Amino acid sequence: MLRALIWDVDGTVAETEADGHRIAFNQAFEACGLDWHWDLPTYGQLLEVTGGRERLLAYMDRRDDAPASPAGRAALARAVHLRKNAFYADLVARGGIPARPGVRRLMDECQRQEVRLAIATTTSTSNVEALFSSLFGPTWRDRFAAIVCAEDAPRKKPDPQAYLLALRRLGVTPQEAFAIEDSPNGLRAARAAGLRCGITCSRYFADAGFEGAAWLRPDLETPRPMTLQTLQALDGAAESETRPRGRP
Repeated sequence: MLRALIWDVDGTVAETEADGHRIAFNQAFEACGLDWHWDLPTYGQLLEVTGGRERLLAYMDRRDDAPASPAGRAALARAVHLRKNAFYADLVARGGIPARPGVRRLMDECQRQEVRLAIATTTSTSNVEALFSSLFGPTWRDRFAAIVCAEDAPRKKPDPQAYLLALRRLGVTPQEAFAIEDSPNGLRAARAAGLRCGITCSRYFADAGFEGAAWLRPDLETPRPMTLQTLQALDGAAESETRPRGRP
């Protein structure tokens, strides 16, 4: 029996990466006086690294103008990431990032059917607060029985820490829950926690491999609305013929 549905955030609930985090990073670079810019392909490559600060540190490895010492790089990554989060919050507050198709409908169905909702993400609490306040209003936290963010689970996906903590806070077994993700690292994290996991391919992971996914589709409305009744019925029958094609 399904008792809980656990959601990733970035790319799963909303297409936050290309038109949200990437833009905010570029604004932060400018504000910090850095002659850096992440175009769409560059950011897509950097998404192989999970976590904003970790992404910055990986980028610094290829920059001659980055601080030479590890401590200097870590300090710069913290400063840029703090500014980036402020720019991101302003962007989503202006309604610039909508929920992906079917997300709100499936969440509403879960609430009607008394299937608890949870968040398992390695993005920061401030980013989640900004996005979900914009999408669901100031009482958004009332929707969720468990919320796990980067501050709760510092080990980034594909480490299963975020999912294991979400399960513990929900008080359910992996067999009683289901995860929805958009990336290979997210899928690996969910599977390592013992969860079945469905994939709604986000913009940057349209061509990625998703071995072990319970199902695979472009979003929660295509080719047909995903409901709680069909969510588990599709388990093990990935709808690979419906996946989107091509990267940005």
